[in-house]
Amino acid sequence: MSTAVPPVIPVSSVQSVESQPPAASPAFLSFVSRLNESLRNGLSQRRPWAELVDRSAFSKPESFSDALVRVRKNYSYFRVNYLSAIGLILAFSLLSHPFSLLLLLGLLCSWIFLYLFRPADQPLTVFGRTFSDRETLGFLIIFSVFVVFLTTVGSLLISALMVGVGLVCAHGAFRAPEDLFLDEQEQVSTGFLSFLGGAATNAAVAAAPAVAARV
Repeated sequence: MSTAVPPVIPVSSVQSVESQPPAASPAFLSFVSRLNESLRNGLSQRRPWAELVDRSAFSKPESFSDALVRVRKNYSYFRVNYLSAIGLILAFSLLSHPFSLLLLLGLLCSWIFLYLFRPADQPLTVFGRTFSDRETLGFLIIFSVFVVFLTTVGSLLISALMVGVGLVCAHGAFRAPEDLFLDEQEQVSTGFLSFLGGAATNAAVAAAPAVAARV
């Protein structure tokens, strides 16, 4: 008598696929790369700090017009150092006010990750509700107005900028620029906009595809 063989039930082994964290947006990576490159190129043009604080080069200006000429010449020569000093003053002011720093970081991250570099085919969904791009943009504008004008962030940034610009003007007025040599061609291209123009242009180029996809 033959032994009956029980039927074999086919079992398909299902392999668990671990969810991979979403990769960073190529546009955002390009933005960070371009911004980092622009900052490196800008900081490479800074003058020696010892030359900036040379005590033997300080003297009282003869008149107000002489002070303005000194400020213009010194700014053309030490512009990267001046902007770095203003940036340090802004950073110190924000670090000394952690709540304002968190609000400002939250605002910047909201614009970057919720609108500028969010994929156009992935709508924003919060608590089961999907928000359109217009609703997201309106929320970000309202949030920006609230953070800048209805909190201490706006007054903190303005006061820090005023202190930084005041120190730059004072240094430029009392630092005699006779020992500074600046080529005329270099002097034409060393304005404030030219220093930030590279970073702003690169940022706009990196963010343009993501913004254009929403229009």
